[in-house]
Amino acid sequence: MSLANIYQRRFGLSFELFPPKTEKGEQALLRHVDHLNRFHPDYLTCTYGAGGSTQAKTLGIITKVKERLDIPVASHLTCVGSSVDQLRSYLTEARQRGIDHIIALRGDPPKGESEFKATADGFRHANELVELIRSEFSNFGIAVAGYPEKHQEATSFEVDIENLKRKVDAGGQIVITQLFYQNDDFYRFRDACDKAGINLPLVPGILPVTSLTQIQRISSMCGAALPASLVDQLGERDDDVWQFQVGVEFAVEQVKDLIAHDVCGMHFYVLNKSAATSEVLQHAELDR
Repeated sequence: MSLANIYQRRFGLSFELFPPKTEKGEQALLRHVDHLNRFHPDYLTCTYGAGGSTQAKTLGIITKVKERLDIPVASHLTCVGSSVDQLRSYLTEARQRGIDHIIALRGDPPKGESEFKATADGFRHANELVELIRSEFSNFGIAVAGYPEKHQEATSFEVDIENLKRKVDAGGQIVITQLFYQNDDFYRFRDACDKAGINLPLVPGILPVTSLTQIQRISSMCGAALPASLVDQLGERDDDVWQFQVGVEFAVEQVKDLIAHDVCGMHFYVLNKSAATSEVLQHAELDR
């Protein structure tokens, strides 16, 4: 099934999870998933750690979520640390488990390494992984990643759009963006995609801020710019409740503005919790 069909029917909604490290963490995640399910997501996705760490747990947790909620699910898959045969093996198991979609990524370098290095007999670029999925595992819907502020390794914004076009031409059906906090960056990205002939659903990736320290760490890792006004407001009080509320209010306004500019849907990075995303969805007046 094409993922694009979801966004043709209505405003699409999805959530991203990651495999918990402990049994206690897994039970907490499933409770949060139950809570998020009341917003009727179209699918849930599950990532894994840099360099392929926790990969073995990804299929396990996303299979449990699918069985628990009876909704479509997607597994992340990266080129990091895997030969083509190993990627085929993962995709075969995912198909056997009834996974619906794949988020096809090149992946970040393993911890301690500054640049991506392809494994022997592996892929160097995400478009190669997309082509493998399209040609040999056509039952999967395929999502690829987009970068409103450009990928950190791209030499220019224009080059990054060219890279995205290759992934789309290889078989990508939707583009899910990296998190961002300045909507003008997304609108510029959308205009550039249209000009490049990338005519498929562009899904904004949203991460509501709940902690100044946490979001500064995350944004420094992925290259997402934080508005000075948001940082200043978060920093007014060293208080968890205050920072949570400031972040949620900012996200509500960000989401409302995106909706007013006719986005096709949204993908929330929920960090295995539900409170912040739930508050945003309750106040952002999604028409679903």
